[in-house]
Amino acid sequence: MSIFPNPSPTGGGEPPTGPSAPPPPPSAAPPPSAYASTPYYPPPPPPVPGTGMKIPVLFGAVIALLGAVVYLYMQLDHVKKDLASTNTTMQAQLDKLVEASSLTTRTNTRRVEELKDQLERARRQASLAAGAAKDEALKKVDETKLQLEAAQQQAKQELKSDISQVRESSDSKISAVGSEVSNVKTDVAATKTELEKTVADLKRATGDLDGHSVLIATNAKELAALRTLGERNYVDFTVTKSKKPQKVSDVQILLKKADIKKHTYTIELTADDSTVEKRDKVMNEPVQFMTSKSKQPYELVVNKVTKDTIAGYIAIPKVLNQRN
Repeated sequence: MSIFPNPSPTGGGEPPTGPSAPPPPPSAAPPPSAYASTPYYPPPPPPVPGTGMKIPVLFGAVIALLGAVVYLYMQLDHVKKDLASTNTTMQAQLDKLVEASSLTTRTNTRRVEELKDQLERARRQASLAAGAAKDEALKKVDETKLQLEAAQQQAKQELKSDISQVRESSDSKISAVGSEVSNVKTDVAATKTELEKTVADLKRATGDLDGHSVLIATNAKELAALRTLGERNYVDFTVTKSKKPQKVSDVQILLKKADIKKHTYTIELTADDSTVEKRDKVMNEPVQFMTSKSKQPYELVVNKVTKDTIAGYIAIPKVLNQRN
């Protein structure tokens, strides 16, 4: 059987009578008639893309895994060595502690025995001394009893003498106090009478805001009487003429003009960020103004007017409630 591409079908050496057929392509299977008994081997499949890179990556992963295993083994060996060293150190320390504890226990035992011996000796000595101490104590008690009785007797005599002296001194002091009380009562009565007279002499004036009649003081004595009545709080002031206002209590006062001959003055009052001018006010005239701190008006009274100065007082209500 021939393995050439175009064998003769007749088996002889004669040339073919007709034109020869073109040779088949190398990858195609031969005609079944010409290669009936020859086995067919198909070409190998083409390589899968990326197969060439998988093997090096796989080898790299295996090498890395081996390296990790070696590293972990070395670490484990190091940990074992450290653990063995630690165990050795701990055992040595434990042995030292046991030895120290045993030594301390023996020392404490000896100390306890010594204390027991000392206590027993002290008990024996106390028993021997108790008899002598008892006799001495009874003797001291008798002596002390005698001394106490003598002291009590002496104290009684001194107390009687002191009581007599104190009684005499108290009688004289009580007499003196009685005289002083009488004098004080007389002074109080006189002061009360004078105060009542001063209050009766106080002038009344009509306020410029509410039209009510109010008591005013024209001097220090009358102002003291008003303070004694206690109807208002009083604040003295002396304001000098200047470009800036002067604070008196919770208001600001600016003196703009003072006339000595006419006893008049002009001021600006500032309260609660509100300023009002009081023009040509007369001395001892109550000037009233309101603030947010009270439902009743404040009262300003000037008792003295000079060239550039005014002096007087502000009467402030006792009850300072917020106005609605």
